[in-house]
Amino acid sequence: MDACFSTQLIDGDGVFNVSGLEHFMKEVRLGECGLSYAVVSIMGPQSSGKSTLLNHLFGTNFREMDAFRGRSQTTKGIWLAKAQNIEPCTLVMDLEGTDGRERGEDDTAFEKQSALFALAVSDIVLINMWCHDIGREQAANKPLLKTVFQVMMRLFSPRKTTLLFVIRDKSRTPLENLEPILREDIQKIWDSVPKPHAHKETPLSEFFDVQVVALSSYEEKEELFKQQVSDLRDRFQHSIAPGGLAGDRRGVVPASGFSFSSQQFWKVIKENKDLDLPAHKVMVATVRCEEIGNEKVASFTADEEWQQFEEAVQHDYCPGFGKKISSLLDRCLSEYDMEAIYFDEGVRSSKRQQLESKLLQLVNPAYQSLMGHLRTKTLEAFKESFDKALEKEGFAAAARDCTQTFLEKFDKGSEAYSLTDAAIQQVNWDTSKVKDKLKRDIEAHVASVRATKLSEVCAKYEAQLTKALAEPVEALLDSASEDTWPAIRKLLERETKAAVIGLESAVTSFELDEATEKELLMKLEKHGKSVVESKAKEEAGRVLIRMKDRFSTLFSRDADSMPRVWTGKEDIKAITKTARSASMKLLSTMAAIRLEEDGDNIENTLSLALVDAGRPGTTDRSIQLSDPLASSSWERVPEEKTLITPVQCKNLWRQFKAETEYTVTQAIAAQEANKRNNNWLPPPWALAAMAILGFNEFMTLLRNPLYLLVIFVVYLVGKAIWVQSEIGREFQHGFLPAILSLSTKFVPTIMNILKRLADEGQRPAAAPERQREMELQPKSTRNGSSYSNVTSAGSSSVTTSEIGPEYSSPVAQ
Repeated sequence: MDACFSTQLIDGDGVFNVSGLEHFMKEVRLGECGLSYAVVSIMGPQSSGKSTLLNHLFGTNFREMDAFRGRSQTTKGIWLAKAQNIEPCTLVMDLEGTDGRERGEDDTAFEKQSALFALAVSDIVLINMWCHDIGREQAANKPLLKTVFQVMMRLFSPRKTTLLFVIRDKSRTPLENLEPILREDIQKIWDSVPKPHAHKETPLSEFFDVQVVALSSYEEKEELFKQQVSDLRDRFQHSIAPGGLAGDRRGVVPASGFSFSSQQFWKVIKENKDLDLPAHKVMVATVRCEEIGNEKVASFTADEEWQQFEEAVQHDYCPGFGKKISSLLDRCLSEYDMEAIYFDEGVRSSKRQQLESKLLQLVNPAYQSLMGHLRTKTLEAFKESFDKALEKEGFAAAARDCTQTFLEKFDKGSEAYSLTDAAIQQVNWDTSKVKDKLKRDIEAHVASVRATKLSEVCAKYEAQLTKALAEPVEALLDSASEDTWPAIRKLLERETKAAVIGLESAVTSFELDEATEKELLMKLEKHGKSVVESKAKEEAGRVLIRMKDRFSTLFSRDADSMPRVWTGKEDIKAITKTARSASMKLLSTMAAIRLEEDGDNIENTLSLALVDAGRPGTTDRSIQLSDPLASSSWERVPEEKTLITPVQCKNLWRQFKAETEYTVTQAIAAQEANKRNNNWLPPPWALAAMAILGFNEFMTLLRNPLYLLVIFVVYLVGKAIWVQSEIGREFQHGFLPAILSLSTKFVPTIMNILKRLADEGQRPAAAPERQREMELQPKSTRNGSSYSNVTSAGSSSVTTSEIGPEYSSPVAQ
């Protein structure tokens, strides 16, 4: 007993003896062995002589069954001992027998766990079996091996283990005939075991070395039995050597880690549920109750009433859904209870819960659709009621009352459209998400309506404010005087105050918080300012047109708004200066937005740079050296308030002067032309000189009237040439151009006059009417057409207006 140090490694309840294993390893000095050790275990039916075989084979002292006391369980759990006189160090494990009456048919988990543990930690596994059990199913441990193989392939990395089948009480059947049967059975078990993908085609020989040995009966042929055991013992000497019984040693842990490795193997095995197979009656109850449950699920699915509900609820809400579905579920579960009443109670209850869960899973989508329809209908009813309530009471009160009423109806109402009507008795599904969603939808609708109503109210007062500001501001900006911006500020303050008071009164029913109400009022005030600013920017974009219109009005019309006639007495320079100063005033008014009473010097700057700079007397070198308009911003005017920068003002003024220069030039030309037209007579002194010096010639003409006739004819011809050649019009373009033009037109004009005289002489004299019509023909116009009225034979005459054309401004024309 002292030499083998027998220790219980795992007790009958599956508890691992950690301290006992540590003590065992110290006693046998296992830590000093390194990799030079082997583990041998034995499994087999209960009371099949396993402990007896190990004691004779390895010299151990495992407890053996006393045959005189009856056949019963001897070894409980797993025992561990050290083999005597075998090299290298060999550890021997004696496993609890399988198929024992003490555990019964309901508790086969431990024998599977112990068998798997033996295969995991052992190099050699002895499978003890009776000779007459070969070819049988249960007695030969085939189901046990199949389960153990399957789980071992999944839980551990298999290594090559020697399976030594020990046939006890060998009969007269030769071993050569028994061995193929055992190998074939093992191969079939291996082929039927589901394997991981990596080992689908792996042969049995890759993981197991199957060997068979036969022993005679211990009770009948004890001496022969001992001799055969002695021969088998020799095979365990140096079992880990190449070609030894232990075979492959891949994955062997050092001897010092055997304790930890064994504990981990057992922990994994205990946690694996595949080895905890139920008892037969539990298995039958499980299978049959599951079949009944599946039948009830199929029956419920095929029920016409359920199908009608399932289809109807997809389209609309179904009143009475909860009661009717609860009735269907009760009927289905009652049928299950009736059919499964005689099966194991635990299994029956478990499967009933599973059936109820499956049925509720089938019902849940329809219930969720019902909840969606219920929420939608409640929301629609709320919207309708809310719209009607808004016609009778304020917004906040209507929203509060309607929200509270409909949430209470949805949650606890007795009407058809409520959670009470939709509730299913068998389950208490959480409807808080549906209620929260409905509440969020109602709040979202209220917020949307509030935003719409507030937007309408704000838009109404913004439109009123825009109408009250737009046209008056435009008119004030068009007048452009010193009082323009003060008047605009006064107008803005008055109209904005009126609009703010109206809006503040209108939003009282919304019960807005102070910050929101203040934000709306500030937004309205900003809108008023933005209307003024946008109108100012709009007018600033048309400032050049406005400047030209103002200049044209002041320049071309007098104080009575009548068109000016340039007779030569007007002071064009003074009129031009006045008109340009007024246009400059308009430009300075439009240069910046002045909604605050901050002073600026824009007008002075423009006057100094644009109007006064053109005076001949301006000789200040500081003004000449520095241009006040050579900047992109005005002094004391923020950039966001600037409409026209100084540089832009300078460019606009340059363009304005260029486009109005022609009007001034035309006025000057008209005045000069009027002066020329009104000064045909020579000065009085010239008339007096002509009378004194030409007295003799005048008397000569009186004495000889023929001279008067010649002079009269010459006058008529000269007048005809004057009108035909338009000499007065030609000299308006200058002296030299007039001479060149008349030189080319003189000869054709003389020829045209002579031709007309010849034509008139050939016409009969009895055409006084035709002659009168020709005399009444219109005179020539400004487009260059010429005309003349020529009479016959010396009595022809040419008439024209002796009064020169009057000139007026382009606007008057």
